[in-house]
Amino acid sequence: NNVGYNIEEQILKNFIDSHKIDYIKNRVAFDLEWNSKDQTFDRDLYAFGAFYQANIIDAGVLVTRSAKLDKIFKELNVMKKYGASTTWMGKLEYRINANRSNGCPILALGITDKLVVGR
Repeated sequence: NNVGYNIEEQILKNFIDSHKIDYIKNRVAFDLEWNSKDQTFDRDLYAFGAFYQANIIDAGVLVTRSAKLDKIFKELNVMKKYGASTTWMGKLEYRINANRSNGCPILALGITDKLVVGR
């Protein structure tokens, strides 16, 4: 529901057509990646870089899980769902350091065990 929001859609033909960013507000793009294949980060960072180069955004924000959640996942017996090739900070950091966002500034946030209520 977009009531109360001034949302403008921009289509750049033949520029980037394979991925929509989850949210863009005030020239900041946001994507949440939770237990996807880690190649999803490549797609996100490429999209951020393309939108940055097109002067649509000024920065990107990516939220994913930290390895600090592994202990909780093991306690809950769900760790097998969160393998090494899924999205987590360890898979994101080296991609950011390799500048896969083509110069787009990135704020990466990894959810830790400290954010789990009742722990």
